[in-house]
Amino acid sequence: MFSHITFGTNDLERALQFYDAILEPLGVVRLFSSLEHGFAGYGRPGERPGFFVCLPFDEREATAGNGTHAAFLASTREGVDAFHARGLALGATDEGAPGPRPHYHEHYYGAYLRDHDGNKLQACCHAPV
Repeated sequence: MFSHITFGTNDLERALQFYDAILEPLGVVRLFSSLEHGFAGYGRPGERPGFFVCLPFDEREATAGNGTHAAFLASTREGVDAFHARGLALGATDEGAPGPRPHYHEHYYGAYLRDHDGNKLQACCHAPV
């Protein structure tokens, strides 16, 4: 259904360091970057990139949407925990500590962060304990 999701940033170098670190425990890596064009793409090795970070093409300030977020799939709860801990260590804002979210479904385990540009991110695991 989706081709990809893109988040804007006002500091590409900082954003790439941040996303490289928090997505790695989820098996997601930077597949390519074009710093001269102001963007990078992330995904799992062997797949197409599904998440991009970029400087806005209109050269205006990047802003975050209210009520929107990107959720990254983790294969384990430990991956969710590492995503959240690394994000906080790199200056992200906590938007929801790692833990069960039974109101979504019985095995749902997730954590939420806001990056340096205010974008809301989540890592979630759907697997039973």
